[in-house]
Amino acid sequence: MSISLPREPDFAKAGGLVPAIAQDADNGEVLMMAWMNPEAFAETLATGRAVYFSRSRGKLWRKGEESGHVQTVVSIFVDCDADCLLLKVRQEGAACHEGYRTCFFRQIGQDETMILGERLVDPAQAYGKKP
Repeated sequence: MSISLPREPDFAKAGGLVPAIAQDADNGEVLMMAWMNPEAFAETLATGRAVYFSRSRGKLWRKGEESGHVQTVVSIFVDCDADCLLLKVRQEGAACHEGYRTCFFRQIGQDETMILGERLVDPAQAYGKKP
């Protein structure tokens, strides 16, 4: 039996962008979530390095282009609705622009929010500016 599977996400569904979750390929830790447009997706496939679309800057964001903290893509998955991507990556350095390994370093509790994990790098040194 042959079925037709999507080769790429349905970018039209969400106005040209789809969420892309980056997960550590070795230990499963969720590192970050960003957005991809068709151009970012195509470049990611072509280069094997994670490329996203920065909504705030309105342009492609090649992960690690300023900090050197690149993501090498091991595999890419598309969800059942073809409107979300999961990238399994090998992360060099911090994934978070605030200097943490993962962007999910804050845990919300009943009475307080706690920081879990250690800052790996000073954002001012990695990016030349404060987060």
